[in-house]
Amino acid sequence: MSGHTIATAHWRALDREGEDTCRLSQVDHGWCLIGHARFRDTDGFTALDYVVRCDPSWLSLGADVAGRHGAQDVSIKLERRDDHWVLNDEEQPQVRGASDVDLAFTPATNLMPLRRLLKTADKALTTCSAWLTFPAWDLRRLDQSYDAGEALETVNYAAEQTEYATQLCFDRSGFVTLYPGLWEGEVTHAST
Repeated sequence: MSGHTIATAHWRALDREGEDTCRLSQVDHGWCLIGHARFRDTDGFTALDYVVRCDPSWLSLGADVAGRHGAQDVSIKLERRDDHWVLNDEEQPQVRGASDVDLAFTPATNLMPLRRLLKTADKALTTCSAWLTFPAWDLRRLDQSYDAGEALETVNYAAEQTEYATQLCFDRSGFVTLYPGLWEGEVTHAST
């Protein structure tokens, strides 16, 4: 998959030993995230490679995740077909109508809603995500809100079903630079 690299993020895990690197590229169909997450948890070492595909307006088209979590091989293909989501060829009616993919193991997928927020005059955005949980690897609905208020580099984030809320810092690329207690990172922008 070729494309023009826009930015690359590199995160360090704050709650465990680990890191994640993700490249944002503009491609023929819109946008693509290509990432590599490596970390340790109670199940051992995890090595996951992921690709997230988006249309030109930053709506998710699908994602692939492959690698290992502890002793478990991971191979996931997630596709949006119109309003429907399919996980490894199985329909997922519980996330029908979701606009975004949220991969629970990485901060990379907050980028899509943040990019849409950056493009609008509105300072708040609500979205429904198809949330790929970790380490269960099932797909759940996750209603999320992003409220930028007056700040341009921070956003108040909340996830309804998990009752999780925090303030995220992000870069002009849309990549999160601080996910309190979980991830901290920096972004390198491609030369133009």
